[in-house]
Amino acid sequence: MPQLSVLPLTGLLFLLSSVLGSEVSVPYPVTCTTRGADLTQDTVVVLCPPQCTQWRMSVFGTGVYAAVSSICGAAVHRGILGPAGGPVRVHRLQGRHNYISSYAHGIHSQALSHWTASFSLTKPINVPQELISETSTTALPAAARPVKKLLKKPSVKKALAGGNKDCQMDIAMVIDSSSNIGQRRFNLQKNFIAKLAAMLRVGPIGPHIGLIQASDSPRTEFLLTNYTQPKELLFAIKELAYLGGDSNTGKAIMHTAETFFSQENGGRRGHPRVMMVLIDGWPSDDLDQAAMLARESGINVFLVSVAKPAPEELSMVRDKDFMKKAVCKDNGFFSYPIPSWFSTTKHIRPLIQRLCSLDGLLCSKTCYNSVNIGFLIDGSSSVGDGNFQLVLEFLAGIARSFEISDVGAHIGAVQFTYEQRLEFGLSDYSNKDDAINALRRISYMSGGTSTGSAISYTTQNLFRRTGPGRNFLIVVTDGQSYDDVRGPAMAAHKQGITIFSVGVAWAPLDDLKAMSSEPKDSHTFFTREFSGLSEFVPLVVRGICKDFTENN
Repeated sequence: MPQLSVLPLTGLLFLLSSVLGSEVSVPYPVTCTTRGADLTQDTVVVLCPPQCTQWRMSVFGTGVYAAVSSICGAAVHRGILGPAGGPVRVHRLQGRHNYISSYAHGIHSQALSHWTASFSLTKPINVPQELISETSTTALPAAARPVKKLLKKPSVKKALAGGNKDCQMDIAMVIDSSSNIGQRRFNLQKNFIAKLAAMLRVGPIGPHIGLIQASDSPRTEFLLTNYTQPKELLFAIKELAYLGGDSNTGKAIMHTAETFFSQENGGRRGHPRVMMVLIDGWPSDDLDQAAMLARESGINVFLVSVAKPAPEELSMVRDKDFMKKAVCKDNGFFSYPIPSWFSTTKHIRPLIQRLCSLDGLLCSKTCYNSVNIGFLIDGSSSVGDGNFQLVLEFLAGIARSFEISDVGAHIGAVQFTYEQRLEFGLSDYSNKDDAINALRRISYMSGGTSTGSAISYTTQNLFRRTGPGRNFLIVVTDGQSYDDVRGPAMAAHKQGITIFSVGVAWAPLDDLKAMSSEPKDSHTFFTREFSGLSEFVPLVVRGICKDFTENN
């Protein structure tokens, strides 16, 4: 999903609305996902950006919408906003029961039993055409200039900001709603997860929380992006209804692992995935296959077991090792026993420390989101500008396979001839598109070939602040080095950097193997033509993942 951004609003918009006498003094821009609850005024005109239908917007109700709905999404659903965006008038209303689901204008609104506030929408009256343009060069007379205080606009950015920056996790809470727990303990469970959610501090730049109830069949109550404001989330937890039925925890884990963290359901690229499973007593079904799927999907399963089986109940437990089998790793970190629902408060803070421990989340550390990849690019005269572009496309193909983000994978690049040039560092770009665009923009140097010196330079400059076990260097060269490559390559290996050598044209096989990590054959590639590089993309990606898995 794209990052939230606040559209700029020039002083001209405010000036026009004042001079031309529209119904509002300060229309201001919002994003496609701004909700009615983010607004403080009873009546206000907002400016929706174009192409909101390309976003995943949550809308609840028909005609009258729950305040948790996207304003622009509701406006499209209502039929008063088209693909080009534009101004919309929002009226705040009281909360109500039974928001109705419907499908209109390409938007599927959802039903909601109750919410604390609502809004309705109308087309604004007399809003000048200029208001839907971001810029204008039209000059206005000096007498028409507004006083400075009119230029101050409401801070939508402030309304959208928030959340615990140190816990940027996507968290699925799977709670026990079986007959085993009963209504009274179910309410205690709700109080516990409400306190947990409050202390986690959800927000657009913090953790996102979704919830699934485990019963005969799993039921998704809300997705990761449905409630990104703390008050909304706590109210949604309070409204959860007890289901009863069997403790089919395995089914719930399987259901959550299969689809819950997808981008379509609000999962964020590059953000660690956490599944916290609460269980009262023991599960009614088997957890093995579900837990295996979760691990293979990069999901960190924590099992919080409350009121473990008494000795006389053990004969009813299908698998006495269910806790060991369910969790991400059987190392004690992912299993959290609590003696009773009446003593959960003191366990909130230590449990949050585990859920938010980036280094401890071993199952989210897949090769796709946890590696540092350096590209060492031969810019010598023998390559030529056209072939140099083929090299950059080859490297872009490798980069495209990884989840590049500030909390995910990182790439950096060095170009070399007799000299070396750091094109960009591992932390310079925090999303995939920016990183790949930077890679493609590298300008060709032209010169000699000193590959050994380039490896030493890259080891010291590109990888100087990274830990071992997840650092990879892809060396691409088309000829023989004028200096020694063995010594610098061995030093890089000792520093924990795995080297893949990719040779083209006249690159000597002996040099390529001298640079490569062990086993040499699986870390060395050669092609006569630069056009053949593209065939190596899946092989290099697979090699990186194999090495990462074996070393972590």
